[in-house]
Amino acid sequence: MAPLWSVHVLTLFPGMFPGPLGQSLAGRALADGLWSLNCVDIREYATDKHRTVDDTPFGGGPGMVMRPDVMMAALDAVMTKADQVKAKSCRKIYFSPRGRRLDQAMVRDLAATDQVIMVCGRYEGLDQRVIDHAGLEEVSVGDVVLSGGELPALMTMDAVVRLLPGVMGNAAAHQDDSFENGLLEHPLYTQPREWQGMAVPEILISGDHGKIAAWRKQESEAITQARRPDLWAEYMKASGKKTDG
Repeated sequence: MAPLWSVHVLTLFPGMFPGPLGQSLAGRALADGLWSLNCVDIREYATDKHRTVDDTPFGGGPGMVMRPDVMMAALDAVMTKADQVKAKSCRKIYFSPRGRRLDQAMVRDLAATDQVIMVCGRYEGLDQRVIDHAGLEEVSVGDVVLSGGELPALMTMDAVVRLLPGVMGNAAAHQDDSFENGLLEHPLYTQPREWQGMAVPEILISGDHGKIAAWRKQESEAITQARRPDLWAEYMKASGKKTDG
């Protein structure tokens, strides 16, 4: 049986994969063939004896830039392999601080895609000509600068894999997650009922599922409004309501 989702990762550090995704639900799903991982060492496509993958930037400046010829050779090899499995759809992502912010809507789109190619940059970044020529989508995981694209790739894969059918024991488990319905998730409680002088809200042990659902929604709305006014404004707009002020 073909995997539900395949990811090809181009990196200078293939030993970082699958990393934490070899454990828990993602690791079990990988072993069961629900998704597949093809990790490509970019350095294998260097043509000199030193396996050089970078050079100094034109125009001067600090740091090094990943060479377009080496990266494109690696990309061509991966895209050929992707074509061979006759995927209905394939996305090509390059992780960059200047890219579109990764969000749950994008994650859902990626989960509905047969294959994804993820390019992990290093040094100062990747020669712009590769981005333009290959049509790479620039994606950011936040307003921070990391040493490379490997951690963003792992984060993105984890977010996608958990949405694939058969990965989570309860298929509906993610439906109340933060961002799924435009809100942050409500508070969660479990045993014991009282801990450190703090009790579980009585409504949650009332057995009244209607009131519990209403409480959870109210809490989600209050938390979202207080912590993420940007999300709250979008939620109110989608609900056809006006925000205060």
